[in-house]
Amino acid sequence: MAGVVCARTLAQAGHAVDVFEAAPQPGGRTAALDSPFGSFDSGAQYFTVRDGRFQTALMQTVPDLCRRWSVSTVRMLDAAGRVTTAAPPPSEAHWVATPTMGSLVDAWAAPLAQAGQLHTDQTVVGLTRGDGLRWQVRTRSRDGSTHERGEFDAVVLALPAPQAQALLLQSQLDVAWSAALDGVDIAPCWTMMLAFAHAVQPGLTTLGPQWNAARSTHHRIAWLARESSKPARNQVERWTVQASPAWSREHLQDEPARVQGKLLKAFAEVTGIHAAPTHVQLRRWQYAQTQSSLGQTCVWDAELGLGACGDWCLGYRLEDAFVSGLELALAMA
Repeated sequence: MAGVVCARTLAQAGHAVDVFEAAPQPGGRTAALDSPFGSFDSGAQYFTVRDGRFQTALMQTVPDLCRRWSVSTVRMLDAAGRVTTAAPPPSEAHWVATPTMGSLVDAWAAPLAQAGQLHTDQTVVGLTRGDGLRWQVRTRSRDGSTHERGEFDAVVLALPAPQAQALLLQSQLDVAWSAALDGVDIAPCWTMMLAFAHAVQPGLTTLGPQWNAARSTHHRIAWLARESSKPARNQVERWTVQASPAWSREHLQDEPARVQGKLLKAFAEVTGIHAAPTHVQLRRWQYAQTQSSLGQTCVWDAELGLGACGDWCLGYRLEDAFVSGLELALAMA
C-alpha cells in the first residue's frame, strides 16, 4: 500500500517512476490466498477511514470496489472463548475491498502496470549511488538472475523497517535516518485459514458462534474472522485465525504441522467448533503488526534522494500505510 501510493502520487505529478516488487503481484499484507473453497484475506482483515485524503482517494477509485463489512460488533473474548463485550468502537466502520483485500492495491497499481512501470518478481538486493549522484538499483529475479536498473534521481524503500535497514547495510550505505529505525518493533504473525465445505448444506449455513469477528485474549489467538461473512465472498464457511504477537514470536521457527495443531486446538476452544475442517492453510508473516512505531509519517533525505515509508512509521493500520506513502511523495515533490 505505502509503496504504490507513493509511486502513483509521484506519477500523477508528472514524475517517471519504476516500482520493483518482490512478489508476483503488489499488495503486501493485503495479499489474498486462494483455495478450492474461496479466498482468504491472509493479512489485513479490514480497514478504517479516518484521514480525509484516504477517503477522497477511495471515493475516486472503482465504484463498489470497497464495501462496508457489516460486522456490527467485534466481540472481545476471554481466554476461554467467553464474550466479555460486544461494543464496537464508536462510529468506526469496517471496510473491505472486494473480491479480496488485495483488490484495492491492485486497482491503484493498475496504471503503473499498464505503463510498464511495475516490475514484479524483482527483489531489490543492492543500491549504488554513482559519481553523477544518481542511483542504480540491483534486482534479482525468481530465476536467480540479477539486473542493474537505473539511473534514478531518488529511491524509496517501501519495506518493513528491519528489511530496509538490512538493504542499507548490504549496500554499505550510511544514512542518517537508519538509526531512527532501531526503535521500530514489528511482531510476526502465524495465520491459519480454515474451510468447512459441509457448512453450505441446506439448513446449515454457519458453524459455531453467531458472531463474525472477534479479538481474543487467548494466549495463542489474537483475532478470528469469518471470511464468508465479508461482502462479495464465496459463501463456503471459512475462517481466518491470526495468532497473537507474543505466541507468534515464541513459535516463529516451529514446524508448520506443530503450529497448525496448536492453533486448531485453540480455535476449537474459542469458537466451540470441533468439526474437522475440509481445508487448512498456514501463512507465516515475519513482519506483521507494529508494536512500536517510528512516530513520524516517513523518513526522507533530500540530499541523498533516499527515503522510506510504511505503516510502521505510524502504526499498523492499512490507512497508516496510505498516509506514510502519500506524505513521502509530497516531501519528495
